[in-house]
Amino acid sequence: MTDAPARPDDLTACAETVQRGDPDRFRAAMAAPPETRDVLFPLYAMNVEVSRAPWVTEEPMIAEMRLQWWRDALEEIACGDNPRRHQVVTPLAGILDDPACAVLDRLVLARRWDIYRDPFEDAAAFEAFLNDTGAGLMWVAARALGAPDTAEQTVRDIGYAQALAAWFRAIPALERAGRVPLVDGTGAAISRLAQDGAARLLGARGGQSALPKRARAALLPAWQAGRILAMVARDPARVARGETDLPPAAARMRLMLAALRKRV
Repeated sequence: MTDAPARPDDLTACAETVQRGDPDRFRAAMAAPPETRDVLFPLYAMNVEVSRAPWVTEEPMIAEMRLQWWRDALEEIACGDNPRRHQVVTPLAGILDDPACAVLDRLVLARRWDIYRDPFEDAAAFEAFLNDTGAGLMWVAARALGAPDTAEQTVRDIGYAQALAAWFRAIPALERAGRVPLVDGTGAAISRLAQDGAARLLGARGGQSALPKRARAALLPAWQAGRILAMVARDPARVARGETDLPPAAARMRLMLAALRKRV
């Protein structure tokens, strides 16, 4: 973590990056208290940049270099070595400490899966991917907003459910791109995955009240996860049909209620 101040235009640029690249997290951040957005937007902007790095080129070596750029930036932040001037890195440097950088480094490494066309080795590798990406990102955000270390499992379980719901939504596009997004793509296996994600979310919901209200803003991206996982558990064929999105009005209502209740 450094004391280098972020510029207002950095935060604006981060918000615009999230709005273009991750509309759901943008809506969640806009529903969060305004004072949390200087944490949420840089983190979500980094996630957008890292997530799309493997997809902007067909050359694996170039994609690897793009991901390594972010690993190097995180190392600079962790070491306090005057991190590079960048509209996302600069505001991140003011909010990340060594443990947060370590979690985000695993997020960057996990995104190497997107470069290649190899399937996940096994169910454990798929679970680790979701834990290192969506769940890790949610934990870093919550911790930066004041969540105690004792809340990590609660936050990560909610983040896992959110990441799994988002993954189900992305599967048709991933398959069109030649990826193999699931270890077992049968209906029964998809239903079990959805049930497991829903169970984690249900089990973690009780722990939300122990989080500082400010930190609960980091949970808002999971506002529709429960509903999506329930739909997929009942009808796993929805995934292949690309019918996992909630109706826009229902999605807006769920987000509004989650923001008002400060729980997902």
